[in-house]
Amino acid sequence: MSTPSSRPSYAAVLRVPHARRTFAAALVGRLSYGTVSLALMLSLTRSTGSYAVAGLVMALFGATSVFLSPYRASLVDRHGPRRALLPMALLYAALLCVLAEVCRRPGTPEAVLAVTAALAGACTPPLGPTMRAVWARLLPDRALLQRAYSLDGVAEELLFVSGPLLVGALVAVAPPVAGVVLSAVLVAVGTLAFVTSPMTAAPGPDGRQKNDGPAPKDRAEGQVRALLQPVVVAAAVGVSVSAVDLLVVAYAGERDLGDGAVAWVLAALSVGSAVGGLVNGAVAWSSPTRARLPFFAAGLGLCLVAAGLAPGLGTLVPAVMCAGLFVAPALTTAYLIADEGAAPGFRVRAGAWCNTAVNAGGSAGAAAVGLLVERLPLPVCFAVSGAVAAAAALVPGHRRGGSARRAGLISRRRSLPSRPSRQRLPSRASRRSRVSGRP
Repeated sequence: MSTPSSRPSYAAVLRVPHARRTFAAALVGRLSYGTVSLALMLSLTRSTGSYAVAGLVMALFGATSVFLSPYRASLVDRHGPRRALLPMALLYAALLCVLAEVCRRPGTPEAVLAVTAALAGACTPPLGPTMRAVWARLLPDRALLQRAYSLDGVAEELLFVSGPLLVGALVAVAPPVAGVVLSAVLVAVGTLAFVTSPMTAAPGPDGRQKNDGPAPKDRAEGQVRALLQPVVVAAAVGVSVSAVDLLVVAYAGERDLGDGAVAWVLAALSVGSAVGGLVNGAVAWSSPTRARLPFFAAGLGLCLVAAGLAPGLGTLVPAVMCAGLFVAPALTTAYLIADEGAAPGFRVRAGAWCNTAVNAGGSAGAAAVGLLVERLPLPVCFAVSGAVAAAAALVPGHRRGGSARRAGLISRRRSLPSRPSRQRLPSRASRRSRVSGRP
């Protein structure tokens, strides 16, 4: 499946001009997504005194954030990061500050909280998909792009681990609304630094480039077919990973292991995902991305089935860690396939669809497993969650352009005439962009 050959290092990715500044700025903005959920939940529960109301408001915030993500991404595709992303981020930050203020006032009507949260979620800037689109545009070499996506995915995992820790430290000395304000500051500062980087300035947005390819209806159908495999697998990974969170809690409860055991198991999942992501980026794969994606999905499914058979914590931790080894590679590969299949003017949207799939799958997985865990034995619940990922491995991959791979390649060359190095990459004919609550 792979061959050991000389490949550019992760350091080579960061040596690309302005890459470190741009990537660091994007990570600062994306750290906001790691802090806002916990900070907002704590603020809402303190303000309303009701977990039910807090849960409803958080659901509205998450729903508008997730399901409007492709539309927000289309604005970036059409107008470019500077014209679309910055106003979006500033409006989102302002609405978070308004939300912090209304949470600070006990007795605020629930409708006000719900509407403000929904409006804030609707403005969430798609920093993750935009950053991956920048990587794809500036790294025509597929080996470098794979490294960049792997590095991006691992960094995103760490943000969602460190974000809640940062909020935990902050609320020890300040009220929870301070965490919401911190989230607003992070996204505003990070986005401002990101869009002022030279990496986001050239070339112009894809949506303004000419396209002499197939008719719009054919292009739309080809785009849907090209995105089917990565979107389905991303959704299945979201279902499986969110299921693990709840199943591990139930596992520890059945055996009176305590909350500390849950933390260790979920940490093992994150560590496995980070290691898997780094290894995936370092391997010189000889097989195409569309052939690797089913392998990663099936591997995740089989490991989850095995985790359900673990007799104790000593075997559950390594089993879940092994499952984690396939998570980041599956998502990174899904983003690569989405990037390969992207039509001109669809770059950020393609990545946003994968993001939406992960988040929607996570919500669906948590809800479904919450119902199953009270009705079925835990090993069966683990097997069901693993079966979802394994079933996604059966989804066939389709290249954009349908009948003519060469025609798709010609279309890509026309859209980017200033990059002749793309002509030496036959795999570009199929190309397109992933996390993670991962806008």
